[in-house]
Amino acid sequence: PKMLNHVLRKATTSVAMASKRMYSSGVAKPLTADKLSPQIKNVHYAVRGEIVIRAGQIEKELKNGTKAHPFDEVIYCNIGNPQQLRQKPLTFFRQVLSMVEYPELMSTANFPRDAIERAKRYLDHMPNGTGPYCHSQGVELIREEVAQFITARDQGVPASAENIFLTNGASSGVDVLLRMIIRGPKDGIMIPIPQYPLYSASIPLYNGASVPYYLNEESQWGLSVEELQKSHEKAVAQGIEPRALVVINPGNPTGQCLSLENMKDLVAFCAEKGLLLMADEVYQENVYNRELADFHSFKKVHHSMGDKYNSLQMVSFHSVSKGFIGECGKRGGYYELHGIDQAVKDEIYKLASVALCSNVTGQLVVGLMVNPPKVGDPSFPLYQEERDGIYDSLKRRAQKLVQALNSMEGVSCQPASGAMYAFPKITLPRQLLEEARERNKAPDMLYCIELLENTGICVVPGSGFGQRDGTFHFRTTFLPQEEHIDKVVDRMRTFHSQFMRKWAD
Repeated sequence: PKMLNHVLRKATTSVAMASKRMYSSGVAKPLTADKLSPQIKNVHYAVRGEIVIRAGQIEKELKNGTKAHPFDEVIYCNIGNPQQLRQKPLTFFRQVLSMVEYPELMSTANFPRDAIERAKRYLDHMPNGTGPYCHSQGVELIREEVAQFITARDQGVPASAENIFLTNGASSGVDVLLRMIIRGPKDGIMIPIPQYPLYSASIPLYNGASVPYYLNEESQWGLSVEELQKSHEKAVAQGIEPRALVVINPGNPTGQCLSLENMKDLVAFCAEKGLLLMADEVYQENVYNRELADFHSFKKVHHSMGDKYNSLQMVSFHSVSKGFIGECGKRGGYYELHGIDQAVKDEIYKLASVALCSNVTGQLVVGLMVNPPKVGDPSFPLYQEERDGIYDSLKRRAQKLVQALNSMEGVSCQPASGAMYAFPKITLPRQLLEEARERNKAPDMLYCIELLENTGICVVPGSGFGQRDGTFHFRTTFLPQEEHIDKVVDRMRTFHSQFMRKWAD
């Protein structure tokens, strides 16, 4: 950590000196650190922050043969990136993608009949393949597949391809909607705390105001109408107009699944307050105790509540990066508009047109996600085996990690009922809190740095997601494969015991 601080100070000094330099002509450089947009400087993204930068440095040192670390690999538990941690891609998906990209494989490779038929169907609608731009809203056939998926998922609640936009992952869809709704610094977006830092990073980037509402850790990260009301009233008293409410279900970083009661409360609250409901539902396939709390879409819940809340406007997001698919690098996703006026749709389409289109390969993965092999298809048995194997393994890993965390001194962790993460609360010794104060660091940041330096495990401090004052957490995935998760658990347990002894009062 001392070496890292020295490197960072040196780099900062170099940037400051460089920003003062002139061109040889005497004209000042236009792009220097002191001339950047002030909104850029307000952006903070913990998931790829200081700790991950240090992890990358350590990884390079290990590859170069250094023996200075008490471990031989860095294990990235900081981000939901399944294939980085050796989750295998689904065979059917890769077969279809291969044939769309290289159609000659249809006659030379021994691929199943249904995979060949799917590739041909996509190419019928994209006769020149994935190279050209497509419709700015996305390939029509794939949007129709998404609409059929949503209708089936929501037990007949209709969906239309005209209300669906295909995107480069869910994040770019969130970006579009935030840009659409934030007009200036007095426009507020209500976000859950803890939350995925995409939101806390993007809102200030567009010069808006974050309006936090706190989840209740003791009730498995549920929420209450009283907390929503308090948050809303506080914002209004500060001259901020709440314009939208973000909900992440299943939760990131908290791993909870909201109850139907909570979901109905949110729908009613947004309708009554005139808030756009932004439903981040990218973990809808990651639910591990469906008897206790199954996934329900907010669109379906809203439909079940009758005509009383017909004024609700909502946008829901989904992605190929999560679930049992884990195709993060393909950057595929979509959002569906619900209750949005045509004039607003036209403006959203205009904004999508500026970017021309999302990447077409990612759109294909969306189509495969929402329309996988069915019972009776030649590819179904292998697809089912791969899907269920990944899902069942994630469930076992979640249970094992949470159980281990709860066995550690001063650590408590709510069940990981959904998503890909555990978010344990840690009680830190007084001496560490004083050390953190002197070093102007968040205490859980120091914990996570020491965890990395001593074990090679990279996690993210709770301070990067938001948390109640006086509490400390960290977020870890349970994505390391089963043959590695025991090693992760053992390293964490040993480190934590030594850490607590080191900093004992």
